[in-house]
Amino acid sequence: MTPRRRGWFRSGADHEWISGARATTSAAFLDMDRRQSAAEAGVLASEQVFPERRIGAVWEPVRARCYAAAGAYLSFTDELDAAEAAGTPIADGPARADVLVRQLNDAARGVDEFYNAHRNGLAEAATVRASVPQLLTHVRAEAEQVLAAAASSGFTKYPSVEGGVRRLDEALLTASSTDPGTAVAGAREAAAQVQQATAELSNALAQAPSRASAAANAIASVTTRLAAVRNRAGALGPAYSALLREFSAASSADLTNNERESRRGMDAADEALVGARVAAADRNPETALDLTASAREYLAEAEQLVDAVTRRLELLREVRSDPEAQARTVRFRLRDAQMLAVDRGLVAEWGSVLDAQVERLDRITAGLTGRHPDYWAYVTELRTVAEFIAGVVERIRKHVSDK
Repeated sequence: MTPRRRGWFRSGADHEWISGARATTSAAFLDMDRRQSAAEAGVLASEQVFPERRIGAVWEPVRARCYAAAGAYLSFTDELDAAEAAGTPIADGPARADVLVRQLNDAARGVDEFYNAHRNGLAEAATVRASVPQLLTHVRAEAEQVLAAAASSGFTKYPSVEGGVRRLDEALLTASSTDPGTAVAGAREAAAQVQQATAELSNALAQAPSRASAAANAIASVTTRLAAVRNRAGALGPAYSALLREFSAASSADLTNNERESRRGMDAADEALVGARVAAADRNPETALDLTASAREYLAEAEQLVDAVTRRLELLREVRSDPEAQARTVRFRLRDAQMLAVDRGLVAEWGSVLDAQVERLDRITAGLTGRHPDYWAYVTELRTVAEFIAGVVERIRKHVSDK
């Protein structure tokens, strides 16, 4: 009886070669796969922790080589299994096995080159990723301690503490809904928000004991300031009357409502102070501090309105006593600008522009006529010319510095 070829194939030299080829290619494949898996874990961590580094794009061609080599390995293994089962030879089997081993080794070498080039970043990402669950546990524990301290502090009704507790509760809720295993970047951000909210609440608790004395000092300070502003406001009416008597109506037209508006600001400050005192008496110093801050703002506006009238009177009297003093100052600045243009070789660009200001100044000074010249318009126009000259000087200097 003639033996079946399948039995002969399995017992012959080809069977031994197939076993050897399977072992050699399998070892090369497993070595490549082990290296690929290790590198890919680092890439995944980096993409989750540091997506801005875009390491995945660098890894993609390396991974593609590994996949191609793995595909070739699986195809060749299938051929080995089929040939062994059917007892048929594989054309150019040894040569193809050598080529496959080289392909697997080349892919593994590419993984090594990639990993060595990015070793520090991949290791850092893996470390950070592994630390995120512990980080979340740590920040939650700190947050719970601060929340417990707030609950037993006696300052729970303070707006800063009440708001701090609310923000920390919200941050903890966000952190609890984040999966550190799949959303590493989101989990780190949530942990950072918990840390920030914890620090803010801790700071509010640290500041709370001193709020009462701070509120008392602020109320006393603003009360004194209000009295001072009211005292200064007493000069506003006479100053405005003097403006109308001594100068043209146009010189004070923009100040017509200052007395009424300043009084309104002082009344608003007084009302805020009353509220601050009530809040302080109710052991709510933070509200008292907010109200004193509002009172300061009202007083600042009232002061500006009061001072605008008294300073206008002083300025116009000064100008009336020596009208040319203001013009001389502007002419001096104009001469400086003209000399600068000459010195920098920019007469062609700016000479005529600056010369035109001479005529402009002459027209302004010539406008001071009549029994009650408009000194305020005079001052305003001179300031406009001075600002224009300053702009030209700045552009000349910039032109030279840009060269």
